Amino acid sequence: MAIRNIRELGDEVLMKKSKEVKELTPRTKELIADMKETLYEADGVGLAAPQVGVLKRIVVIDVGDGPIVMINPRILDRSGEQTAYEGCLSVPGKHGMVTRPNYVKAVYMNEKMHPQEIEGTELMARAICHELDHLEGRLYVELVEGELQDVVYDEDEE
Repeated sequence: MAIRNIRELGDEVLMKKSKEVKELTPRTKELIADMKETLYEADGVGLAAPQVGVLKRIVVIDVGDGPIVMINPRILDRSGEQTAYEGCLSVPGKHGMVTRPNYVKAVYMNEKMHPQEIEGTELMARAICHELDHLEGRLYVELVEGELQDVVYDEDEE
C-alpha cells in the first residue's frame, strides 16, 4: 500500500469522465488499498479514483463507520434537501455552501465485484453525491452557493 498524491483543482484529470471497471485486477486491488490509505492520511470522508489520477469508477467513503468501497456506483433515487458547508481533498483549505439531497439510494459493486445497494442520509448522502460527481468530472465548486471560503481551524483541531 502507498499514499498517493491527491490531484488539486486545475488538474485536467479532475475534469474527465471515469471509465467503468470491468474486472478486479491486481492493479485495481492495489489502487483501492492505496485509496483507503490516502483517504485516512488526508483525514477525509471520501476519495474518488480521479483524485489520485486514475480515471476508474471507484470511490471510497468513510463517514465514521468504516470504509465503503464502491465500484461502478450509480444513484437510483434521491430525495429531500440539505444545505451545508462542503469541502474536498482536491480543493484544500477551502469550503463552500452546497445543497445536496438529504437521502440517496445507490447501487455499486463491492471489492469482490458483488452487487450492493446502499441508502444514506445526511452526511452519507452528501458524500455519495460528492464522490460520484468526481466520476463524472465535476467538482463541488461548481455547486457552491456564493463564494468559496477559507477553512479556519481551531487551534485544538490541528
